[in-house]
Amino acid sequence: MTEEDPYDLLFKIVLIGDSGVGKSNLLTRFTRNEFNMESKSTIGVEFATKSVQIEGQTVKAQIWDTAGQEKYRAITSAYYRGAVGALLVFDTTKFESFVNVEEWLEELRSNIDNDILILLVGNKIDLVESRTVPTKDAKKFAEEHDLLFIETSAKDSTNVELGFLTLLEEIHKILSKKQKKEEDEDEKIEQTSGGTIVVTESNENGKKSCCK
Repeated sequence: MTEEDPYDLLFKIVLIGDSGVGKSNLLTRFTRNEFNMESKSTIGVEFATKSVQIEGQTVKAQIWDTAGQEKYRAITSAYYRGAVGALLVFDTTKFESFVNVEEWLEELRSNIDNDILILLVGNKIDLVESRTVPTKDAKKFAEEHDLLFIETSAKDSTNVELGFLTLLEEIHKILSKKQKKEEDEDEKIEQTSGGTIVVTESNENGKKSCCK
């Protein structure tokens, strides 16, 4: 699909996390199936799009890749607004990037004005011998903070598409349930508001009578 192709739903997704954890390569791997070993740090914000089919609907994911450096925080945080999903990425070979996940999570939630579904992503699992963040620790953090969790490798593409699709499918599921609930409530209101109240002219005592 091209960017001009029609779609049923548009989901804004943000990629957040420390600089160097592989956010840009996760994005290019998912949207273009490319990986750049010499990928440079994102300056400010970049984005790409990809359309997928979910439950018979075309969902267009507009994915914003934010810079991880501190000096860009004021700029990137403005792009969180309106996002319905986020990938919070850390490097499984850099324990500090995992420690900083909690700070990123707090910043994200304090800068959005709507519900957001978050996928915690442990990237670079292809570097097995350099790993410093145990899977069980990351999984425990995700459970404690109500996050989805997956481990990936942008380099060899392990779980990259699965991660993005899982997030998009869960968002679609939540929004579908919300829409169904709203439709059911509207239907109930219509069913219970069938009767009408008629206000007549004042009677001889100067009082209005109603409900005839």
